[in-house]
Amino acid sequence: MFPEYRELISKLKSQDGHFARLFDKHNDIDQKIKNIETGIESAAEEEIENLKKEKLRLKDELYAILKKFSG
Repeated sequence: MFPEYRELISKLKSQDGHFARLFDKHNDIDQKIKNIETGIESAAEEEIENLKKEKLRLKDELYAILKKFSG
């Protein structure tokens, strides 16, 4: 996710608790979606849809923070 911001992401993850929590939550949701899609976990279609929406919302928020700090 956002390879062009790799260095900034590393910096923010270690210096900004809010960013680190958002980043970790995004990755957790991404892994859960992958587990569901590969059959490791099961979930209703509505739950999968909600997870995907939350993942996108988090990604948008992370991108906004990255844009702000890349100034």
